[in-house]
Amino acid sequence: MIDTHSHIYSAEFDDDRQEVMQRAVDAGVTHIVMPNENLESVQRLLDTYNRWPECVSLALGLHPEEVHDDWADVLDRLEPFFDQHPWVAIGEVGIDLYWDKTYRRQQMLALERQLAWCCDRQLPFIIHCREALTEVLDVLGQFRGQMPQGVFHCFTGAPHEVDLIRQVGDFYYGIGGVLTFKKSTLPLTVPVIGLDRILLETDSPYMAPVPHRGKRNESAYVADVARCLAMVLDTDLSTVDRITTGNAQRLALVRT
Repeated sequence: MIDTHSHIYSAEFDDDRQEVMQRAVDAGVTHIVMPNENLESVQRLLDTYNRWPECVSLALGLHPEEVHDDWADVLDRLEPFFDQHPWVAIGEVGIDLYWDKTYRRQQMLALERQLAWCCDRQLPFIIHCREALTEVLDVLGQFRGQMPQGVFHCFTGAPHEVDLIRQVGDFYYGIGGVLTFKKSTLPLTVPVIGLDRILLETDSPYMAPVPHRGKRNESAYVADVARCLAMVLDTDLSTVDRITTGNAQRLALVRT
């Protein structure tokens, strides 16, 4: 199994990162993709990569909640890192209007610039989209015909939102712990997406799946997401593992 979105480099894991990695291996996780958040997180990201280069991959981007008036300067300072390290994607990028719409325009401009990086460098994107699908699709639409593949991380949308996204491009969808929640509507959506466009993820340390809900999430728990996905799609765990792993490899989030 591949956890295609995990922040195991964050401070929440400073006391037991080695044990967290071992639990992931024991749970059958073969690779972990780590998306960046801001300038300050880059060094943490690199430190974790240097410790486990064979089983983690790096994505570079500015998280939408970190976009403020200085977004252009921050991106200017992030971009040189592309020439220094082996990044597999641009992320975590996108638009988040759930808590605050103050920086809506800046988030759209920052996303536009980072999607241009995807085109220039032929790297896939990892999109964070929360209460902002219209805005994200507006920006993505500017790159129609140019855009490499990408994933809508932590996707929790309804079937009609999958249809809206597919009008812009044939992208992947990251499915995590929300699938396991009692009141989740994702069991209605994942059959519409189809297993051939699903990636497994945890978004550690956030949104732990049942039976760990309310605790710190970690990459080992991607196995709980996979088991739930197999049940929802009426298939077996080995099929979910094989197809989602292949999806991550085709998206080049894992170098084979």
